[in-house]
Amino acid sequence: MCWVDKFSDVPQCKTFYLKKTTPNLPGILVGGTVQDQNRYKPICQLFNNTYRFATLYDTTNRIPVFSAYTFTGSPTDPRPSQSWMIEPQLEDEMEVENAAVTHQAADADYKNKNLTLVRGQLFPNSQASDNDTWISTFTLTNSVPQDSTFKDRWKTMEHNVKNIIETDCINNNGNIEAYVVTGAVPSDNSNNTLNNRVNIPDLLWTAYCCYNNKLRKWVARAHWGNNRNDSTVTPVNLEALEKVLKKKKSGHVQVFPKNCPRRHELPPTPTPYHQPLLPTTNPYPLPLTPTPYH
Repeated sequence: MCWVDKFSDVPQCKTFYLKKTTPNLPGILVGGTVQDQNRYKPICQLFNNTYRFATLYDTTNRIPVFSAYTFTGSPTDPRPSQSWMIEPQLEDEMEVENAAVTHQAADADYKNKNLTLVRGQLFPNSQASDNDTWISTFTLTNSVPQDSTFKDRWKTMEHNVKNIIETDCINNNGNIEAYVVTGAVPSDNSNNTLNNRVNIPDLLWTAYCCYNNKLRKWVARAHWGNNRNDSTVTPVNLEALEKVLKKKKSGHVQVFPKNCPRRHELPPTPTPYHQPLLPTTNPYPLPLTPTPYH
């Protein structure tokens, strides 16, 4: 892994953002500049000498703000087993044991603490393009405490999106290529934590944007859902997602640059990859009240 002052410090890290443009999140990341550099740490996720994806990490809440990556297809090789990793450079010592981790979540936080909460990857291993990238997603700087029932629904959405991208995101070179950003909105409740340390986010969100060579235009799709067992995953256009993420105070939220359409009609949702957990007659009920981004 590689912690940097700015994403622009590593040219390869900028390639995970459409037009090399990072999201705009008021109070957190504006115009590519981290607003509180003591709290929010840009990480270029490095594994086996190759940058795999980018993460903005919140060392106060000990969860990522978002992870950004490109989806270019999935490998056919069997996936290896992998234990969870931490980011040593976020700590005072280069090499630390889980018990000494102070600025990030540790594997011990998830063990025997709350059986309803699991590690939820923002960059899911199911969308990794090769085995080394698959391994690289198993870092706790890429994960948040996620309700296990909601995670089942979220995983169904991830597989649906993967199938859509493989069909609709073919660039002019005939290759699969989509830019994806997935994030978490932390809870304002100081007691809503895992192991009295790790913030349990209220809401998860994801969006992708890509160029469709058949339509000869950019297309985008987004989803969000409240992180609890009675919540569903809601498909929305990019404009609607950015309104969900907007803070109570005024501020411009922008997940992707202007190339990406924000008000287009959503294409039909395909049959879920897994057996749907929701009624097939209405797989995406009306969204619950969104939680403002903090």
